[in-house]
Amino acid sequence: MTESTRSPGVVRRTTRELSKAAVSGWLGTAMEFMDFQLYSLATAIVFDRIFFPDVSPAIGLIAAMATYGVGYLARLVGAVYFGRMGDRIGRRKVLYLTIAIMGASTTLIGALPPYQTIGIAAPVLLVVLRLVQGFGAGAEIAGATVLLVEYAPARRRGFISSLAALGTNSGTLAASGLWALLLAVLSEQQVLAWGWRLPFLLSFVMLLFGLWLRTNLRESPVFEERPDVVDGVALSREQIQRAPQRGALEAGLRQRKGRAFLLALGLRFGQAGNSGLIQTFLVGYLATTLLVDRSVPTAAIVYGSVLGFATIPFVGLLGDRFGRRPVYLALSLLTAVLAVPVMAALASRSTPAITLAVVVVLNIGVLGLFSVESATMAELFGARTRFTQLAVAKEIGGTLATAVGPVLAATLTAATHHWWPVAAMLIAYSLITAAAAWFSPETRGRDLVRLEDAG
Repeated sequence: MTESTRSPGVVRRTTRELSKAAVSGWLGTAMEFMDFQLYSLATAIVFDRIFFPDVSPAIGLIAAMATYGVGYLARLVGAVYFGRMGDRIGRRKVLYLTIAIMGASTTLIGALPPYQTIGIAAPVLLVVLRLVQGFGAGAEIAGATVLLVEYAPARRRGFISSLAALGTNSGTLAASGLWALLLAVLSEQQVLAWGWRLPFLLSFVMLLFGLWLRTNLRESPVFEERPDVVDGVALSREQIQRAPQRGALEAGLRQRKGRAFLLALGLRFGQAGNSGLIQTFLVGYLATTLLVDRSVPTAAIVYGSVLGFATIPFVGLLGDRFGRRPVYLALSLLTAVLAVPVMAALASRSTPAITLAVVVVLNIGVLGLFSVESATMAELFGARTRFTQLAVAKEIGGTLATAVGPVLAATLTAATHHWWPVAAMLIAYSLITAAAAWFSPETRGRDLVRLEDAG
């Protein structure tokens, strides 16, 4: 094989070890999204009455939502901290820590006393645990993606790394299913008294399985073969300077810093922005502005997520077959083309039209892009800083797009009394990603042991 297509170290990993890495990556992202979805649903349903009962309902909801938001700030801090640690001491050790932190904080939320028992300490402890949860989650999906990409044979990276994206669907549906079952079986009084704790406490089972799985997981072969790693320990800058130089190291020291990171931000921005608009804003827009029953867009999101179990691995296979750039360009440009027809279908208030539109745009503009993003962003970065750059790019790009997007969309639709600003934003997000894909190098089959960034 040529240097651009060889997959160093993978020959030393058995099919069983690759399977364990795949399950570990899927489980970690499933647990991350399940934890966050459990919290977001609890915030909307019960937390205002459990932790903020002495204020008006509106203020209580705002306070509960604020505790939800602080988790996203902690994610960025966690991305930097654990990303650097993962590049220094290894991927497996960090992923063990992140899943332990996420699982422990989520379980402890389920054990918190309510405001009536310990007063102001209850919401304070809730915020602390939310911060800890976000801190651990900040590097989980990036770390799982890096591990899967570095484990996988070059010809199958797109498909195998898509399992990390598949975990997001699994976690979201699991959390939604748990809460739906809870609300169907228990009375409102039972939910408020003790039932709300059950989903959080049940996450402890996933924590134990995840810890066992990652305890028995070998380190990434790419990390072990990195030029500045000896016996699994990263060398210091002084040790690297004294060590014999290799071509990859020399190239890494001369690389154009920042270009790959900016491209990764662009690739991430479209997927995250589309997700915020489709999965968050449009549900409320349809219910409050277009006066469509809330169950219609909610059900459409569920149908689209179920279809995503086929879409995500299929797009991963397409990336392996045709390359990352063509798939990125096709999905992002197709989303831009569909933006106006999709919004027109939503404005029709027809249940079949709304369902079809949401399912299609969710699978193309969100889940499909998420699938190809998994391998592409990891392959953009060199082995020395892959974990850090991937984690930070995901969190910055995601937070900017999802934090600003729904608020801007709500403001513009309120000012114009029309859906065209949402269509324009979908087009803009998708074209940003298309531009980033156009200027990105093709990364399929790249030698991941090389220390320099791609392009």
